Amino acid sequence: MLTKQKKISVIIACYNDKNYLEQSIDSALNQSYPNKEIIVVDDGSNEDTKKFLRSIESKIDILISQENLGPGSARNKGVDAATGEYILILDSDDYFEPEFCKMAAEILDHDENVKIVTCHARWFTNEKKFQIYKPKGGTVENFLVSNSAVGNSLMRKKDFLSCGGYDEDLKSGFEDWELFIRLLAKGGNAHVIPQILFHYRKRKHSRSAKAIEKKYELQEYIYNKHSNIYKEHFSVFIHDWFKNVKKSEKFKKQVMESIDYKVGYNILRPFRKLGLFKKIKK
Repeated sequence: MLTKQKKISVIIACYNDKNYLEQSIDSALNQSYPNKEIIVVDDGSNEDTKKFLRSIESKIDILISQENLGPGSARNKGVDAATGEYILILDSDDYFEPEFCKMAAEILDHDENVKIVTCHARWFTNEKKFQIYKPKGGTVENFLVSNSAVGNSLMRKKDFLSCGGYDEDLKSGFEDWELFIRLLAKGGNAHVIPQILFHYRKRKHSRSAKAIEKKYELQEYIYNKHSNIYKEHFSVFIHDWFKNVKKSEKFKKQVMESIDYKVGYNILRPFRKLGLFKKIKK
């Protein structure tokens, strides 16, 4: 006897992304997994985007509007409205391959220990300029130093709600990483599908780019918020942290020993002696 497919609620938080929004929605609609609903949360977009949303409303099962409170709030609002047992967060300028939901749902269906299903991703600026990201997945230990899953991953709604949803204070970024730490803190793992099923659009002024600018501030917030978890896994955390420091120092050494660096350094030496190059005070 065939078991009934669990419903997947695809939640798309939108803020002024009119140019890419329909491609994102279409990628949710075109999933080969039939039992799904599309929820779009308009997080205080401009009138052009609101008008566009009204023009494609027939593609959306639930459309929610709110004032601009940030992506964490918008996603939480979408999950609250979701009627599916599984939830998939999708940013309004990114898109999935049609097979993702089917493949990811089958993994959650058969393994209660899996809390997050992610995949390999293509991070692209345009069709010719891109890189492939292969997250590690695994237990919470793999998430201590950095995120080990794509932020747009499949989860059970009950797991999402039991850990409290997104931290709405993290408006500048890393809210998905912080959520995954809480989601895995009491056990379970993130499963990685070793196929490129997600396409992440790299934009100059995106939230991800801004998050990099505030990287250390955001990391400090997460480390302090979850100090008990970091203390519990201190030896693993410090090992991975030092591994990253060594990698950074090795790269710096390679740069300083390169011909380009040495030539540039020697060319500029006379100008430095004349005081033409001064440190900029921050």
